[in-house]
Amino acid sequence: MRPVKILSLFLLCLALASTAFAQESGGALVLTAEGPVTPAMVGYIQRGITAATDRSATVLIIQLNTPGGQIDLMDKIVNAILESPTPVIVYVAPRGAIAGSAGTVITLAGHANAMAPETAIGAASPVGAQGEEIGETLDAKIKNILKAQVRNLASERGEKAIALAEATIESAEAATAEEAKAAGLTDFIAADVPDLLRQLDGFTVIVRGNEIKLRTSGIPITELPTNLLEEILNILTNPNVVFLLLTIGAQAILIELSSPGGWVAGTIGVICLALAFYGLGVLPVNWFGIVFIVLAFVLFVLDIQATAHGALTAAATASLIVGGLILFNSPGSLPYYRVSVPLVIGTSVILAGLFFAVLLIALRTRNLPVTIGSESLVGKLGEVRQALAPGGTVQLGGELWSAETEGETIEAGQKVVVVAVNGIRLRVKKV
Repeated sequence: MRPVKILSLFLLCLALASTAFAQESGGALVLTAEGPVTPAMVGYIQRGITAATDRSATVLIIQLNTPGGQIDLMDKIVNAILESPTPVIVYVAPRGAIAGSAGTVITLAGHANAMAPETAIGAASPVGAQGEEIGETLDAKIKNILKAQVRNLASERGEKAIALAEATIESAEAATAEEAKAAGLTDFIAADVPDLLRQLDGFTVIVRGNEIKLRTSGIPITELPTNLLEEILNILTNPNVVFLLLTIGAQAILIELSSPGGWVAGTIGVICLALAFYGLGVLPVNWFGIVFIVLAFVLFVLDIQATAHGALTAAATASLIVGGLILFNSPGSLPYYRVSVPLVIGTSVILAGLFFAVLLIALRTRNLPVTIGSESLVGKLGEVRQALAPGGTVQLGGELWSAETEGETIEAGQKVVVVAVNGIRLRVKKV
């Protein structure tokens, strides 16, 4: 009977554990999506939707704060939300947050959406990859596609909501939370997630064509943080980090090329440049800035080789500063996409200082007398051990050398100086 009791107790524990898991499986799952729309954000939201489905969450809340991003990445998020079997609530928060540009469309894609007080939505007009205005024909095409998309997403919200959604694209209009609520573009204004869940209780949403009445009063709230890979990818889309990776990577590659045979500098350089180019592929970049950055490092190397006494180093510093600023700080680019001016100047000056120090060391090395090899013996003093008539031996340091004079005879004990080296034989003269 004892094994049966143990087995029964084990099965009871499993049942309790399953019940506990089932209780934890419901509730609200909250994602926090901040910053520009990047591949990392797309992966995070897709992972969150999968997690919400696996745990049978009542609702998935995406707390959004974004200036926007690329249209293709926006479309991936919109499609993932529309295909989600779990009701997705897009919540523009915290206070001061925005759902700009692509964030406007993502917000409208939610099965319901809400905004915190003092937030804004809109300014969804398309721009080029560098933040610049695009051509008239292309601009019209993209705007018409986006307007059709928001009309579909806001079709159940009324004429005012559709008109405001189209205006955010056509004329880059933006609206406060109160203005969006008055127009029907947003469903709720909520101070925080618990307040949002209280207002959602009893609200009906349409998920995959089916009406679902939400029961969110008092349900547990679980946050799904970004994982390590997503955090790293987010860091790599910071323009300041990208600029530092570019400078460190280029410097490491130059060190490897100047003294080949090692692998540490080259490996570091390749890794830094690969990470930097990931960020360059996501951020709006003016590639003309890369030309100035490459030119800067070419000038740094030329100054060491040509010993222009710092002139090329000064020019390289100026080129690096200009390249770093042009790379991201293009007219029309959003503040998030801009690199810190003090960072660019400080990094460029420090790098110039390092190259100038290398330049001084190179100059001093060239002016130093030879200290190794047979040529280093020229000018050294020695003492005659076997009379030179004209050949004999000389003690130089702690060694005996065969030596000869240029015809004169020098007695033993006399001091001589080395004037030349012929193979292993010294040519000396009397001091």
